[in-house]
Amino acid sequence: MRLAHIFVMLIVWMTVALLPASSAATQKDALPSWNDGPTKQAIIDFVAKVTSEGGTEYVAPAERIAVFDNDGTLWAEQPLYFQFLFAIDRVKALSTQHPEWKDKEPFASLLKGDLKSALADGEHAIVELITATHSGMSTEEFRGIVQDWLATATHPKSRKPYTQMVYQPMLELLAYLRANGFKTFIVTGGGIEFVRSFAEETYGIPPEQVVGSSGELKFQLRGGTPLLEKLPAVDFIDDGDGKPVGIQMHIGRRPIAAFGNSDGDLAMLQWTCAGGPAHLCLFIHHTDGEREWAYDRASEIGKLDKGLDAAADNGWTVVDMKNDWRQVFGK
Repeated sequence: MRLAHIFVMLIVWMTVALLPASSAATQKDALPSWNDGPTKQAIIDFVAKVTSEGGTEYVAPAERIAVFDNDGTLWAEQPLYFQFLFAIDRVKALSTQHPEWKDKEPFASLLKGDLKSALADGEHAIVELITATHSGMSTEEFRGIVQDWLATATHPKSRKPYTQMVYQPMLELLAYLRANGFKTFIVTGGGIEFVRSFAEETYGIPPEQVVGSSGELKFQLRGGTPLLEKLPAVDFIDDGDGKPVGIQMHIGRRPIAAFGNSDGDLAMLQWTCAGGPAHLCLFIHHTDGEREWAYDRASEIGKLDKGLDAAADNGWTVVDMKNDWRQVFGK
């Protein structure tokens, strides 16, 4: 009996001894780049509520959908959207194949380095530049071109590769949500094929979980090989009111968490927070002019005006980048 008693006590002691390590692993800060405060706590509280079985706001894993804008939310977007900087480089690279561009706008001004004149025609000029540089190739060829560009191109201010202009706090947030049973999607106004080219390696988000603007595609055989050719025509713009539409078309479930940074994300947040009591809607407010850029209501890029008002009216979470983030970019 004495030996049996000792054995039982040993088992109990080993179990108790292991508890602190297990507890510490559970309680380890999953968001170390976020400063402690109401914003970080709002995220933690939300995750705790929707993952606590038996709770009034418990959400089954299949319905734990979180959607993220890309530009200005997951990576930087100043001084220009990175995809547009890619298009500028493509115009320069393709100019020898298109001698007519020397006399045709917006290409002529762009080749002269006059970006202001190139964009004088506004959205029409941007669409023309994008369609000219993003078509006439297969989807696989385009993916390779984007990946080659990302491997060599650097940001005009920081001189870092664009994939190092990703926000470290948001990488942590993505990982934190996935560790708690969420499926994370990118819902971006940027090109779907452009973002799919790097999303998995950069964010851990596979191609099928990227929703974005798209051009028309055509199936064809090239030398007997089937492929999808990118055509010079716009099919869908996944921005503003288009974001909830894109979510429905590609995901088919209303998200319970949405993260954006501009008025272009407002409809996505409105759609998300109208779905039920368990939700989190969050705007990234660019307030850090030293570590990043400070801009909001009057900005030409990533304007956050109506979104700030809606956040205040609806009690949504707003990240003050300067004060809420201990670190902006990874090392």
